[in-house]
Amino acid sequence: MAGLLLLTITCWAQMHNPVKFSVTQKSLSDSEFEIIFTGTIEEGWHVYSTDIAEGGPTVAEITFEENRGAKPVGKLTARGKVESKFDEMFDMQVTFMEGTAVFVQKMAVTEPSYEVKGYLTYGACNDANCIPPSTADFSFTGTGKPAAAPKAADKVEEKKDDAGKEDATVTPETTEAEVEDIAAMEAGTDTIAAPAKPEASSFGDFWAPVIDELTMFGENASGAAGQAWWSIFLMGFAGGLLALLTPCVWPIIPMTVSFFLKRSSDKKKGIRDAFTYGISIVVIYVVLGLVITGLFGASALNALSTNAIFNIFFCLMLLVFAASFFGGFEITLPASWSNAVDSKAESTTGLLSIFLMAFTLALVSFSCTGPIIGFLLVEVSTSGSILAPTVGMLGFAIALALPFTLFAMFPAWLKTMPKSGNWMNCVKVCLGFLELAFALKFLSVADLAYGWHILDREVFISLWIIIFALLGAYLIGWLRFPHDEDEYDDEGNVIAHPRTSVPRFFMALLAFAFAVYMVPGLWGAPLKAVSAFAPPMNTQDFNLYGNEVHARFTDYEEGMEYARKHGKPVMLDFTGYGCVNCRKMEAAVWTDQKVADLINKDYVLITLYVDEKTPLTEPMKVTENGDERTLRTVGDKWSYLQRCKFGANAQPFYVLLDNGGHPLNKSYSYDEDIDRYVEFLSTGLKNYKENK
Repeated sequence: MAGLLLLTITCWAQMHNPVKFSVTQKSLSDSEFEIIFTGTIEEGWHVYSTDIAEGGPTVAEITFEENRGAKPVGKLTARGKVESKFDEMFDMQVTFMEGTAVFVQKMAVTEPSYEVKGYLTYGACNDANCIPPSTADFSFTGTGKPAAAPKAADKVEEKKDDAGKEDATVTPETTEAEVEDIAAMEAGTDTIAAPAKPEASSFGDFWAPVIDELTMFGENASGAAGQAWWSIFLMGFAGGLLALLTPCVWPIIPMTVSFFLKRSSDKKKGIRDAFTYGISIVVIYVVLGLVITGLFGASALNALSTNAIFNIFFCLMLLVFAASFFGGFEITLPASWSNAVDSKAESTTGLLSIFLMAFTLALVSFSCTGPIIGFLLVEVSTSGSILAPTVGMLGFAIALALPFTLFAMFPAWLKTMPKSGNWMNCVKVCLGFLELAFALKFLSVADLAYGWHILDREVFISLWIIIFALLGAYLIGWLRFPHDEDEYDDEGNVIAHPRTSVPRFFMALLAFAFAVYMVPGLWGAPLKAVSAFAPPMNTQDFNLYGNEVHARFTDYEEGMEYARKHGKPVMLDFTGYGCVNCRKMEAAVWTDQKVADLINKDYVLITLYVDEKTPLTEPMKVTENGDERTLRTVGDKWSYLQRCKFGANAQPFYVLLDNGGHPLNKSYSYDEDIDRYVEFLSTGLKNYKENK
């Protein structure tokens, strides 16, 4: 790209438009007419006028795409009640209209017939936010009497146009040759006004928003979000159940329940106190989730999944947690914290006392629950949902609080609880292996984003094979860690080779089987069970597997031009190196023969990585939601395309387009139903053939 690109595409990321414009033509005489833009503005909103200094909000201006047989007379003007005030948001004096906005462009006829076509660009804001720069199109044709050419003696002043030309003024002192030069300049009226829209091959037609068109196909993304929240809740619930089995929590359950039942002769009150204790645990961890959400915010949580630096940080954090679970050291909070809260709980009564006891549990058990919570928050924070940490902590807390309430209601169950022992340390070590495996997943995201190629698919799979083989070796008793207790015979001697319990044997069998299952992946087998975590297949150097779907293009414009020349529809695949569900779809759905044939034979597949860190040749400036942004990487560009053109920002996101960039069907997100995916592709292909 030559020069600094200024991307001026209207981005309807938010579908609500508080301003509705109508365009009319009014004849003033045989040689003059006006183009009138009349906008109806919703209450609380205002549209900015034409005379705002640079650096302020979007100024109203007119752009001519075609202008034959007529020329503008003066600039676009605002009519009606134009107000002026100092705007703290932009730190300048601004002019605007409320209720109704009217803009008029006067035109002079220069040929017997004329044709004018273009659009009005305007900006609108309320007290809280702004919409992206928006447009109102116009197109008029007509006949008239050309206006008389100006004479040298007439004073005619042409204002400086939007392309940056200097004022052209004809005065009595102007020579005849200069008059001819000015007339020649006036003849080029199609270049007057704002900078022209980019051509199709340079962010023009292909980038035009199609959100309304997708809506006509029945676009609805609410189901996907709900499904994600349920999966996050279940992930948190599973984490809470695992935390219960650790040596920091399990021994506390009978002591706490017995305390509540003994502190009152009334059994119902004891049960009520235990129930309150459980609710307090839920409140504490949900508040933790809300704090995480408040600190990061929605946009930052979404960015975490594609940010290489954060993924490296998560990798290191999980490595530390794994080392802690293996017995290298204990992650504990300062003892003064738990002591202070515990003493406060003893000195108070009522609900506050119970709440402080629950808070003491959270502090004391942190060495075991901290790594689990940390892993959970890492996973849900990269889901892109602002509610993810809160929903995840809700599931974790309910699972953690459930036994305290149930054992209080049914105290006889306490006698059936397994005794504390070495099995709890076994749970910790197993969790350590899992956190070690997931640490590689986050390192892989950073490796892919920056193109280091140090953790390609076969390297990743090799490390996972070793990790789960070592897990099996630990469970079978061949590998031991510092906190594993020795077993003694009747004479008090340490048993060199202790017996393996039946549960540990079956768990070891699963670990070894999983390690063996991954071995064919070293030669390109899809490994659907680990596809969500392993790097994409295109990083595999040695691949014997042939039934794959490969993108023909990773550049949007190049792919669209190719599809246009060859008369084929396009399938856009918005994905990310750190997108777990993207890898699941590729392994579970794209490997199906019907799906692979449809994509490879009937579509031009364009895969766009929104977390690609390759710098652009030159940064691009865009305007989105009233703010100017700079796109610096290839991933920034494709992420902006997804938001701007389709009004979406989650991956995976599949959309089918014709050769003009218009949708052929509603979009498709994460859903491993192969029949539905085949129907999605077949419907798009059918619509393409019918439209063609």
